[in-house]
Amino acid sequence: MKSQVLQTPIEYLKGVGPQRATLLRQELGVATFQDLLHLFPNRYIDRTQYHKISGLNAAVTDVQVIGKLISVKTIDQKRGKRLVARFEDETGSMELVWFRGHKWVKQSLETHKDYVAFGRVNHFNGTFSIAHPELELLQTHQAQRRSALQPLYPSTEKLGKSGLSNRVLGQLVAHLLEEHAKTFDETLPDALLERLKLIHKSEALISIHFPESQTKLRQALYRLKFEELFYIQLQLVRKNLINKHKIKGYPFPQVGDIFNEFYHRLLPFELTQAQKKVLREIRQDLGSNAQMNRLLQGDVGSGKTVVAFMSLLLAIDNGFQGCLMAPTEILSVQHFNELSKWANLLNINIKILTGSTKASKRNVLLEQLKQGEIHCLVGTHALLENRVQFKNLGLAIIDEQHRFGVAQRSKLWHKNEHPPNVLIMTATPIPRTLAMSVYGDLDISIIDALPPGRKPIKTVHRRDANRLKVFRFVRDEIGKGRQVYMVYPLIQESQALDYKDLMDGYESISREFPSPNFQISIVHGQMKPEDKDYEMNRFIQGQTQIMVATTVIEVGVNVPNASVMVIESAERFGLSQLHQLRGRVGRGADQSYCILMSGDKLSEDAKKRLETMVATNDGFEISEVDLKLRGPGDLMGTQQSGVLQLKIADLIKDGETLKIARSYAIELLKSDPQLAQEQHRKVRDTLKAILQFKNIWNYIS
Repeated sequence: MKSQVLQTPIEYLKGVGPQRATLLRQELGVATFQDLLHLFPNRYIDRTQYHKISGLNAAVTDVQVIGKLISVKTIDQKRGKRLVARFEDETGSMELVWFRGHKWVKQSLETHKDYVAFGRVNHFNGTFSIAHPELELLQTHQAQRRSALQPLYPSTEKLGKSGLSNRVLGQLVAHLLEEHAKTFDETLPDALLERLKLIHKSEALISIHFPESQTKLRQALYRLKFEELFYIQLQLVRKNLINKHKIKGYPFPQVGDIFNEFYHRLLPFELTQAQKKVLREIRQDLGSNAQMNRLLQGDVGSGKTVVAFMSLLLAIDNGFQGCLMAPTEILSVQHFNELSKWANLLNINIKILTGSTKASKRNVLLEQLKQGEIHCLVGTHALLENRVQFKNLGLAIIDEQHRFGVAQRSKLWHKNEHPPNVLIMTATPIPRTLAMSVYGDLDISIIDALPPGRKPIKTVHRRDANRLKVFRFVRDEIGKGRQVYMVYPLIQESQALDYKDLMDGYESISREFPSPNFQISIVHGQMKPEDKDYEMNRFIQGQTQIMVATTVIEVGVNVPNASVMVIESAERFGLSQLHQLRGRVGRGADQSYCILMSGDKLSEDAKKRLETMVATNDGFEISEVDLKLRGPGDLMGTQQSGVLQLKIADLIKDGETLKIARSYAIELLKSDPQLAQEQHRKVRDTLKAILQFKNIWNYIS
């Protein structure tokens, strides 16, 4: 269908008009022909099957029965009236019931005529009935039925009450297809249709609404899912290629003395193969003239920091400055302390800038930075201030970037004539299908192995009844000189949620582990930053054995001596959060433990989460389960879920289709980056239409 026709307001479709158009816009977001065409059915009902009344049973849900209307009567009830019709076939009788609109229904019914009744069957007092059935004269039914599989469209109560039933929606779609099916534009190249054995666009759209068979439906689903994912990937891959072509980065042509000195003489451990592979990918990016835009994924403790440091050394070796920005002061300090150990050995000038850096120190630091005397600056959002000016920023590393807004991140890009090379790090494993969609315009590196010598964390699930045994175990670990985290989901008691809150927990822990034998820190989000830092530092320095906290310790605490993580009301946490919390232990050479405490009543999802945590330490495996349980929008958060508002494809179920779509998008753009060839005209025109009409596929971001 021509793009302009697709944008026609829905009121101009036969059978709609202004009143229905308003309802469709308000209830289903259907404002144009395009929107109605992409209001895909939720499911289908096989209308080739007809039931006999004597064969009905309570297990059957949606049924279709051919019979005669014998009688129709209105019955008074406590509230209002109901209309009841006796419906018979040669095997028995049942009731058809209406609770609304009975005057109109009664006028439209003709007794002793053959009808087809369709709807959900109920069984009460030995009688079967259908409430508000779809009722059609048998003669009309046989003449009009276009599809063996009847589509069931999304609906609302308001639409139902206003007469916009499923049947009416189907009729509107049928009108649209009848009037315009011949003008559908094909959007995919002939060669691609042939290679993947895809049906044409017009056939797919007709078959998705009115499939003649299960085979036709499968073909239509695959064709439309592939197309949706293909155009999303085409835009993301194209953006990546355009960035590489247009946005000049600072090339780092040489691997210099500082890098080699660190790698060959000072590196205190052997890099894993995964770390070496990622470093090669980063070096390749930094050796080109294009700006690097790379996402580095690595599970908790996989060794991302040393890769980040060695990337900074490549910048310094080539005469550039680097920076590392983290979302919290605690995490910034942790990064600074770790990088300083290595930087000091190489006489590299590394400094930290946060909100709490004193003004006198800040002024000196900013001047040194501007003069190029500081090689590397670590910090929080403070790095984004206009006063912070680098002499020549060549590499910006952002940790847990999803915690920064787009406008914030872009400030870093404008501190130079050219934007710096960018390395984004995350310890939150992202399922591959999600990464391809949300970060599809970035190059992705993954560190998928832990450094040698790291012992896997032992994870167990314990009920409240086992609490005394858990406390005994904690006491034994403290007796060995270890430290313990105890994490709670809430800060104050909630009447709506029967979970242990932090303060109640702190009091019971204090009774169980009394001073002076035990010292306890407490940390939560409502504390003043200086109080929080004081308590955190006491634990880091080993002055306290137990840290009672909320999830503020999820990211940013590195205490190798902490060997036990107890998570209270673990059923309350998401999988990703549980995995991040568990990653706070297991950072030293000792065996570490994660104990998931819960009540006895658990939902199926909660059971699945806890079972997954006990079964595996693999963050990517956990993220795949999390994606299935929560869905892509919830997983990424609202800010980044726009690209995930898919109309027909499903990132969880259609991962293989997504991979195929991305591979074909890459192949096509490598052979014809400008889409200038005649064989790619359909793709070029479709992309142009997507950009021209922002809602042409409102699911493409």
